Amino acid sequence: MLIDSLKEKDIILASGSPRRKLLLEEMGISFCVETRSVKENFPEGLNPREVAVFLSRLKSNAFKNNELIPDKLLITADTVVASGNTILGKPTDENDAFNMLKILSGKSHDVITGITLRTAQKERSFFASTTVYFSNLSDELISYYITHYKPYDKAGAYGIQEWIGHVAIERIEGSYFNVMGLPTHKLYTELISFTKKE
Repeated sequence: MLIDSLKEKDIILASGSPRRKLLLEEMGISFCVETRSVKENFPEGLNPREVAVFLSRLKSNAFKNNELIPDKLLITADTVVASGNTILGKPTDENDAFNMLKILSGKSHDVITGITLRTAQKERSFFASTTVYFSNLSDELISYYITHYKPYDKAGAYGIQEWIGHVAIERIEGSYFNVMGLPTHKLYTELISFTKKE
């Protein structure tokens, strides 16, 4: 089983996200958390899927190759929320969060997570995409959510696992856990393929 084979690996999750940490723990994977500060800038002209993968690689490249001694496996991830080709990052303040949720109101949008797996010998990047459908959000509902949940650390200004996810999301197409920040099924299958060839 993958869980047994990964016991031989020293796995690093390079993310400060408590949601990613929780999901990886619930997958039964032992790991430590190490983060590096990077400026999440990306070239113009990339589509949202390319942006998510680019940023996951950028975070991976913040670790020097000599830090990845044998049996170390690095996991980096970045999640973007896209309305069409417009990427909605983390809101800077209450007004920014309000405007983001108004953009998402009554429409579908895509949540894309790019992931990079890396050892000293090799690297692989991939992504998962989920389409989320919001009902029409009143100004009062948006203001209530922002006031009580302060979603300033979340791309697109919301967390699907929070109150707004229960009352305002009509349906999703794809992985629920991807919207939380880590496509667990895709990650599991990619880890199997990535580690068995080493």
